[in-house]
Amino acid sequence: MSRIGKKPVPVPSGVTATIDGQKVVAKGPKGELSFVANDEVSLKLEDNAVVVTPVDNSKDARSKWGMSRTMVSNILTGVKDGYVRKLEINGVGYRAAMQGRNLQLALGFSHDVVYHPPEGVDIACPKPTEIVITGIDKQVLGQVASEIRAYRKPEPYKGKGVKYAEERIVRKEGKKK
Repeated sequence: MSRIGKKPVPVPSGVTATIDGQKVVAKGPKGELSFVANDEVSLKLEDNAVVVTPVDNSKDARSKWGMSRTMVSNILTGVKDGYVRKLEINGVGYRAAMQGRNLQLALGFSHDVVYHPPEGVDIACPKPTEIVITGIDKQVLGQVASEIRAYRKPEPYKGKGVKYAEERIVRKEGKKK
């Protein structure tokens, strides 16, 4: 039994949610998102909340129950408040700067890396060693942050590279005499 799936997803004020078969469409102050649920779960709008229930008691239906509820919750939160992901850059000479809408990264390569963000994702650099990514779609936001981090992952000896702000790098000791 899904403990997450049992809870109905309340629709926040200022957001309208509509259900058309297996598709949930949420419109809010930040924009519009939609999610198409699997046929193994059913969606209903009751008392200004979206209720997700499995169609039957099969293992497949129960495994998609909690995930579908979380996806609906994510789109409702995204159109109301949006999401923010922060990255930090550590290393001598490593820095980031905005070049129009694109992100320019100096990460110790012979050339600067230029990242072109997808539509709906905004990137800002308040400091040369900090990158702030904002958007309404949680999945796309995480993918963008992962792609930027993949250019130079943090290494375990000095911690140089691009890391998530909340990430903790496990350090290694290094050589001994």
